[in-house]
Amino acid sequence: MSDKFFAYISRMRYIGRWSLMRNSLPENIQEHSHMVAVLAHALGVIRRDVFGIACDPNEAAAVALYHDSSEILTGDLPTPIKYHSRAISSAYKQVEKLACVKLISTLPAELLGAFEPLLYGEAAERQHDLVKAADKLSAYIKCIEERKAGNKEFLSAEKQLRELLEQSPLPEVGYFMEHFMPAFELNIDELGTME
Repeated sequence: MSDKFFAYISRMRYIGRWSLMRNSLPENIQEHSHMVAVLAHALGVIRRDVFGIACDPNEAAAVALYHDSSEILTGDLPTPIKYHSRAISSAYKQVEKLACVKLISTLPAELLGAFEPLLYGEAAERQHDLVKAADKLSAYIKCIEERKAGNKEFLSAEKQLRELLEQSPLPEVGYFMEHFMPAFELNIDELGTME
């Protein structure tokens, strides 16, 4: 029997996000996970190099790459449903954990120790705050992109996410919002090209 873990992971591109909203720029969980990994790595570097707090940015990026991998088996449950009640949230967390256990079970035994911590073990717990913040930053960036594309469908989500990010207790988030977020409002000419 062949090991199926990476074949499952490659199917992340088939799971769409924001299913209850009209999207000008469709996004799947593979694209989203890449951006969350980039942002989690950045937040980790900011934590370590700006605020002097011990952090492994590479571990944060690796956890972020797999943070939505359970959705390969569960699909992406829309946020209003996922967080409708404590009972639903708790039940869904159990379903996500079962999906992660299933995915991990498709790896050869000699690789379990490297991947299990990233999906639901110590590394995932250690990096939870950074990955969660990166996830919110990624969603906020998606809202900005939709607004810039003329789609008003995301305006409410953009406002809510901005408020959440501005209230974040993580100084890394405030630093990122101040130093890097304004550039997401620019077009390619304003960003500049290789001149």
